[in-house]
Amino acid sequence: MLPYLHIGSFHLPTFGLMLWVAAVAAAVVADRAFKRAHITADAVGMVAVALVVGLIGSKIWHVLDSMDEFRAEGWRVLWDNAGFAWYGGLTCGIAALVLMGWRAKIGPLRTLDLLAPAAAIGYGIGRIGCFLSGDGCYGIAIQPVHILGFTFRAWGMAFPNGIEPVNYPVYPTPLYELGAGLLIGWWLWWRLGRPHATGVITGQYLALYGIARFLVEFIRRNPKVLFGLSNAQLASAGAVLAGFALTWWAATRPVRATVNASAPVEKPA
Repeated sequence: MLPYLHIGSFHLPTFGLMLWVAAVAAAVVADRAFKRAHITADAVGMVAVALVVGLIGSKIWHVLDSMDEFRAEGWRVLWDNAGFAWYGGLTCGIAALVLMGWRAKIGPLRTLDLLAPAAAIGYGIGRIGCFLSGDGCYGIAIQPVHILGFTFRAWGMAFPNGIEPVNYPVYPTPLYELGAGLLIGWWLWWRLGRPHATGVITGQYLALYGIARFLVEFIRRNPKVLFGLSNAQLASAGAVLAGFALTWWAATRPVRATVNASAPVEKPA
């Protein structure tokens, strides 16, 4: 694990570094999506604002989800390098994008469609920061699985030098989420380039990410709060339901054709 890069007397957190890389990757994908749709609004600026608002939301969600930690450490937990809850960032980031899409005259839901692939890819890359820093987002201890007389043991690894060290093999869940984020991002990018109704890309993003996160939570270390499920799983279930509902609603709407290269550039009014 490599929580910090030591450059002379300067110590650069790898989590922060990968967060920056994820933001740049998301901005590139978002800018390309806007250009492909012939929209001249500032996609990079939207990603930057959504990132800042999302980080604030992720910290607030983490504090609300970990009151024992807050009571033990006080307000210092807000400035800690660890402790970011993705669903807090997602909720606040979506709210920011809806407002910016409305102001840019693109339309809130269409803005979310255009930026959904960027969100998925940025999230996946950002998980590399969790993996490198060993911030506690990894899974539970590896346990042998017995099926039909055979014993299987999944590959795992220890995080002895992480921010939250562990000295026995655990599931490297950030790597699973990296793979899921990139795969979902690729699918959404492909779908975005084909005829689709407004809202269907966002609906698929919520459903696919919610399913992926719901499943990986079974092998993560998060505490169970209701019906044997963690807070993240409950939020994931909500995201899946919202995603299916939005996809169903979008199926009743007119299909938006893809924009060819010769089409005029759409300018915000």
